[in-house]
Amino acid sequence: WAGKSSFDSLGWTVEMRIPLSQLRFSHAETHTWGLQVLRYIQRFDELDIWQPIPRDASTWVSRFGTMEGLQGIKPKRQIELMPYAVASTEKYKQEDGNPFRTGKSSGLSAGFDGKIGLTNNMILDFTINPDFGQVEADPSEVNLSAFESYFEEKRPFFVEGRNILSFGVSPGENESSSDNLFYSRRIGRSPHRDISEYDYTDAPTNTTILGAFKLTGKTKNGWSVGALESVTATETAEVIKAESQEKIDVEPLTNYFVGRLQKDFNKGTSKLGGMFTAVNRDLDKAAMQNLHQAAYTGGLDFNHTWKDRTYYLNIKGMFSHVRGDTLAIKETQESSARYFQRPDASYIKYDPRRTSLSGHAGVVEFGKSGSGHWRYTTWVNWRSPGFEINDAGFQRRSDDIFQVIWVGYRYYKPFSIFKQINLNFNQWSGWDFGMHNRYGGTNMNANAKFKNQWNFAFGLNRDFAQRSNYYLRGGPAMLLPGGSSFWTSLSTDYSKKVNAGVSFSIFKGDYDVNDSYSTSLRITWAPVNAINISLNPFYSADKAMLQYVETGSMQEDPRYIFASLDQKTIGIPIRINIGITPDLTVQYYGQPFISSGKYTEFKMITNPKANEFNERFRYYSVNELSYSNDDELYSIDENQNGTADYTFDKPDFNAFYFLSNLVIRWEYLPGSSVYLVWSQNRSDSQSYGTMRMGPDFEHLSAIYPHNVFLIKVSYRLGL
Repeated sequence: WAGKSSFDSLGWTVEMRIPLSQLRFSHAETHTWGLQVLRYIQRFDELDIWQPIPRDASTWVSRFGTMEGLQGIKPKRQIELMPYAVASTEKYKQEDGNPFRTGKSSGLSAGFDGKIGLTNNMILDFTINPDFGQVEADPSEVNLSAFESYFEEKRPFFVEGRNILSFGVSPGENESSSDNLFYSRRIGRSPHRDISEYDYTDAPTNTTILGAFKLTGKTKNGWSVGALESVTATETAEVIKAESQEKIDVEPLTNYFVGRLQKDFNKGTSKLGGMFTAVNRDLDKAAMQNLHQAAYTGGLDFNHTWKDRTYYLNIKGMFSHVRGDTLAIKETQESSARYFQRPDASYIKYDPRRTSLSGHAGVVEFGKSGSGHWRYTTWVNWRSPGFEINDAGFQRRSDDIFQVIWVGYRYYKPFSIFKQINLNFNQWSGWDFGMHNRYGGTNMNANAKFKNQWNFAFGLNRDFAQRSNYYLRGGPAMLLPGGSSFWTSLSTDYSKKVNAGVSFSIFKGDYDVNDSYSTSLRITWAPVNAINISLNPFYSADKAMLQYVETGSMQEDPRYIFASLDQKTIGIPIRINIGITPDLTVQYYGQPFISSGKYTEFKMITNPKANEFNERFRYYSVNELSYSNDDELYSIDENQNGTADYTFDKPDFNAFYFLSNLVIRWEYLPGSSVYLVWSQNRSDSQSYGTMRMGPDFEHLSAIYPHNVFLIKVSYRLGL
């Protein structure tokens, strides 16, 4: 489709041309379509809507107007093919003695994308040997937790239409909000096998997607349908150890399937649906037996609204089942999501001989989402200890029962200096399946829009003392103090050519167990309509009294080693968008990132559930702890007999990253494009542990870059 706007003496107008081949509709002599037209005038913060919708309405699409009397049009089954070719070259630092790091490499690849209208309401999208070289890299971070980081999906094939294939495990906005039965970034992920034991390696950074097919649509009977099928290739790596070179498998041939159905009842006021995922791997190599051979998940969901969709009830039930070698299921039981091996988890059965593991989860949620000033919701979300969805989905924790109450107040009528005010109140608690109260807290926050289009927000949190099943990473549960936090933000009028925003947060832990603060700044400059430049620097400082270091062993008794950590992090993301013409654009993203961590005051956990905080650990004395600067190794002589009982590596760190991505896109014909891409990555690590702002940025700029240049050409064939 195409659109253009203009401004003349009569005002602002826009014209859009949307080919009927791009719309899904059924055969009929006369058509009635839902329609809504809106315009947002940024300088006034004004939304003009053709079909009025009350400010306190709880729905949007159901309140659209209608366009009636359409005649003489026929649906066309859409068939599009888009072959593409990619040429790339990489330049990086040559490593002496490493035959795989010669300093440069080049490659050619080709594939095609397609779209077929199977019926008037069902579209099949497919891709063969896809390339996503133009996609922006993930932001840098330093993750010191035991849990996986979550990154947003950015690949176009998986982003488009992803809502129908989504099945969230937990509602609301919390640390579990990203948990989902389907996390598309599992497809094409980095290979699983750890090859760090080899001297030199040449391994792919991502698994090759041989092909993927996605079916989406909605029938005239109210059935929403979504299905995705994808196959990723067996991946190999060339490795060298002790002058012996070989080729080994690092990822097996894998098939992914996701299916979703949902049925509307009573004009959409009620919905009943289900979802199923399956991951099957071809595991014929002993080195890959730590992976699940098969993993299945599924769920049913029911949603009902009443009183003009003001009130709602959501119910979900989910299951998971994984199968594999005893090694795979043992690692699943011992993973950070559950730690079945915990010595005090009497309600869990840990069995290293298992060849399968099953679990369940669910949600019951009730709330009010519109009509008047007040909103509220309450829910209970649970995941059994055996619930495991990370083969096709995303999940950080299991063994959790999570309860939430939220109440909000919305005031839309301008008064005094305010244009709108929102108030929110939250309460939450959590238990494990042994019915131990693990965590809880309360929150109050507010945000306001002023008549001059500025925005202000703040919030207060109180986290109660918690019982953590994860803190000792496989050890017994540990009692941790609570803490209080405050955050605030202020932003100026977004419609101005120069606008800015600033935010600040601080956390103060009880007993000084954790003190942290962070601040960020956003500056956006639009010198002309076609150029937008944004700078978003951020800085954080964290001091933790109890940071996990390592689990040692003395006479077969575990030693949980912790330390005080002083961590500082700074990053300066910059983004530039230039629209030279509607068909020629330039996008740039770059981020220098530096983080440091200094570990001191090493200590051992002695009684993790003691009533008094100071009785839960003891500091290592100077007679017990020694350090070798040559080996960067700490030794603990606990019984002080002159011989080290256990050791651990120096944990101090300095991380340096610079990510840069420049993309020039030219749509030389409708749907046909040329991409010119330059990506640069600089990375390094040191171990002195302190941040030295000037020298650190000098070091970052001196790191030898890894440059990737590519050109991608695609051509759209409409049949």
